Amino acid sequence: MPNIHSNISFALVNIPVVMNPIIKNNDTAFNQLHKKCLHRVSYVKYCSHCKEPLKEPEIIKGYEYEKDSFLTFDKQELNNLRPENEKEIEIVSFIPLKEIDPSYFEKSYFLQTETKSKAYLLFCEALKKTKQVALAKTVIGSKFYYCILRFSETGIIMTTLFFEEEVNIPNQELNGKLNEKELNLAIQLIDSLKGTFEPEKYKDEYQDNIRKAIDDKLNGKKVKAQKKKPHRQINDLMEALEKSLKKKK
Repeated sequence: MPNIHSNISFALVNIPVVMNPIIKNNDTAFNQLHKKCLHRVSYVKYCSHCKEPLKEPEIIKGYEYEKDSFLTFDKQELNNLRPENEKEIEIVSFIPLKEIDPSYFEKSYFLQTETKSKAYLLFCEALKKTKQVALAKTVIGSKFYYCILRFSETGIIMTTLFFEEEVNIPNQELNGKLNEKELNLAIQLIDSLKGTFEPEKYKDEYQDNIRKAIDDKLNGKKVKAQKKKPHRQINDLMEALEKSLKKKK
């Protein structure tokens, strides 16, 4: 995805920024091949009614409002519906970050300036001092988003948010009686497993295994199955807690 030029619109202040995706896909890329001849599988856009392949200019978008009945939209009609200030990141309000359930977080971008901007530095410092995040709205590609802008030591990070109708959290309460001894053991087990967040230590074991398998195949070696640790299931909760804590100690 190419870098996106935008502006943070903060009341009457405009701060030019470049939007860079923070996350990159770490997965090993595979191609789909025909098993018989090992040639790539191609995908053709095809009309099942006319029995012919289609070119891009021949394709429009349609909304199915009834079975096999469509309202059609061309590109210009859809462009006419885009928000007025789509090239801006328009700030709506400032809120504490803790008010937002992490379930709403979608994708993050780093917002940087191409030049040394006093307005950018001022905005960063204001977010830091107030311990607030900016709630804003913007358009990325063809999709409208609400997002938050938060301070980090390297600059502003923008995280797009899912809409409420996209987040499916069951509306229910946890009910049931708990045994005090079981709860104390659970808390002790949590305490025994306390640590710190060290992302540099967390490796994608599956992708590492795939890359090793690729190297092995290139060197004429067989791909060996990964050894699985035996997992003992204990159905009695108290026994499971006690043995887990004992094993940890």
